[in-house]
Amino acid sequence: MTDRIISIVAALIRDDQGRVLLVRKRHTAAFMQPGGKRDAGESDIAALSREVAEELGCCVDQNSARALGVFECAAANEPGYRVRAAVYAVNVEGAIEPHAEIEQVVWINPQAVHNIALAPLTRDHVLPLVT
Repeated sequence: MTDRIISIVAALIRDDQGRVLLVRKRHTAAFMQPGGKRDAGESDIAALSREVAEELGCCVDQNSARALGVFECAAANEPGYRVRAAVYAVNVEGAIEPHAEIEQVVWINPQAVHNIALAPLTRDHVLPLVT
């Protein structure tokens, strides 16, 4: 059986200390970048802005968006699926709090050893971009 692909956009959000923001969805173990699936006809940046607002209650500074690449790997929470993620570094404005399906947000040092479960996209592709 061939893996099925979930096409998403994901945000790399850093703070002034260089830490990376990760989220964990309700009833899951792995931390990952905020983001999600595009709606029909939606651009990457529009989808990312919508997802970040829904998940974190803050706004993406659309002028700050910088494409980091498209990466494919095993999906963290859907066995037999792969994610194909267009990843963008973005700045956000406003308070960051978990909303919608997000249960927890954390800031991590990308150079530190992590004692939390990381999604394959985060572990294998995103964090190496900032370490």
